[in-house]
Amino acid sequence: MGRTSAKGRRNAVRAARTASGLTQADLAGAVGVTRQTVVAVEAGDYAPSVYLALAIAARLGRTVEQLFGEQPGADRSGRETDVEVGR
Repeated sequence: MGRTSAKGRRNAVRAARTASGLTQADLAGAVGVTRQTVVAVEAGDYAPSVYLALAIAARLGRTVEQLFGEQPGADRSGRETDVEVGR
C-alpha cells in the first residue's frame, strides 16, 4: 500500500503539538505511529487516515476540523490568498 500525498497542504498539527508541550516522538507514541509519520503529517506531505486524524486530534485535545480543515485565507491548493472583508 502506497503513501497518500497531501501535496504540501497546510495543517495545524505542529502548532497544536508544541502548544501541548509534546515532542514528535511523544505524539507518535501516543497515536501508534513512527516519529517520521508525524513529521510527514506536520509538513503536509502525508494525509493521515481518518482513524489517525481522529487519534491525533483526540491526543491534542482538538477536533479534526481544527487541525486539518481549510485554513482561512488559503485556496484549495494551500496557497495564501487575499481575502476581501466588508465590501
